[in-house]
Amino acid sequence: MTLETKEALENLTRSFETFKSTNDERLVEIESKGKADILTEEKLARMGKELDQLQAKANGLHAASNRPNLSAKHSQDTVQLEKKRQFFDGFIRKGHDIKLDQKALSTTVDTDGGFAVPEELDHLIEKRLQDLSPIRAEANVVAIGSSTYKKLVNVGGITSGWISETGARVETSTPTLQEVIPPLGEIYANPAATQTMLDDANFNVEKWLSEELAEEFSYQENDAFVNGSGVNKPKGFLQYTVSTATDDSRTFGEIQGLKTGVSGDWAVTDPSDILVDMVHSMKSGYRGDAKFYMNTSLLAEIRKFKDVDGNYLWRPGLENGASSTLLGYPVVEVADMPVKAASSLSLCFANMRRAYTVTDRMGTRILRDPYSNKPYVHFYTTKRVGGAVTNDQAIKLLQFAL
Repeated sequence: MTLETKEALENLTRSFETFKSTNDERLVEIESKGKADILTEEKLARMGKELDQLQAKANGLHAASNRPNLSAKHSQDTVQLEKKRQFFDGFIRKGHDIKLDQKALSTTVDTDGGFAVPEELDHLIEKRLQDLSPIRAEANVVAIGSSTYKKLVNVGGITSGWISETGARVETSTPTLQEVIPPLGEIYANPAATQTMLDDANFNVEKWLSEELAEEFSYQENDAFVNGSGVNKPKGFLQYTVSTATDDSRTFGEIQGLKTGVSGDWAVTDPSDILVDMVHSMKSGYRGDAKFYMNTSLLAEIRKFKDVDGNYLWRPGLENGASSTLLGYPVVEVADMPVKAASSLSLCFANMRRAYTVTDRMGTRILRDPYSNKPYVHFYTTKRVGGAVTNDQAIKLLQFAL
């Protein structure tokens, strides 16, 4: 652990203690006056934002310390370095038509003048997408080489049991299989730079391009993984039919939703009980790697919840690289989760690695366009991404409804 990371964790610990003390003051004011003082509420809101910033800083420092140095790795291979130089200095900076060795590409050279990016940039973009897109980082990601990916799910199981040594063996029934095909769509980004910027030797074109593409792809992807319609894009996990039925009686492909009992709000008494119900509605085999997913406004409310002994249910991640937790399970902030409202599905508890599959069609393609918007040079970049729920038992949703 670096000194900077240690300091960040210590600051997070102090901030959490201050947050708890301030919230305790708020609860005393509510009990004695019927409502909290506005200054106390404002202070608590500021403390919540500070906790978010300190947690993000601590996790960022941990991630940075563990991130591989891709440039150093590839600099050891002079052949790969030369191919990379040709791509960035030749094609990206100057627009030269280049012949790249097929082994250095993730797909073939396009006939319309675009090029498949070198593998190292493709991998760097994927790494940044892991950092930026919380759902992609949590889900099962599969690289595919065709336009369709099919996953078979055993929903019926097979018959088995105990029998004596000489007892008659009965024929076992065949398993019931369901086919899941994650919808696939093309995602694009079109970053731009002036030719003067590209000509500047001090301008790190590789870093600029990978960061621009990763940020744009991540923004579009995460919304699709949560809310996508499944038409020319992934199908988001909030777009499936929600049922109150349990795993044993629910139709395949439906997701179990638990209700708070109040439209647009928590239950009046013991609001946190529904969180415990969510956890235990999931089969124990999935719970070990499950996490809570919500946006920051809902997290700000849940931070104030206590159990019957007065202990806070939410705790910051005070170990190196650890996430904050709720009821002992990690919390992932997802900006695309809906805000709390009547009938909203604002909270998700899922083992996302088992529940959701992201499919990546191999290869990222770039078309250099210096003509459409002079003096800017655009880099029209595309990749094909799909996504769908592939295990409806590994995900639960909370609906703020009667």
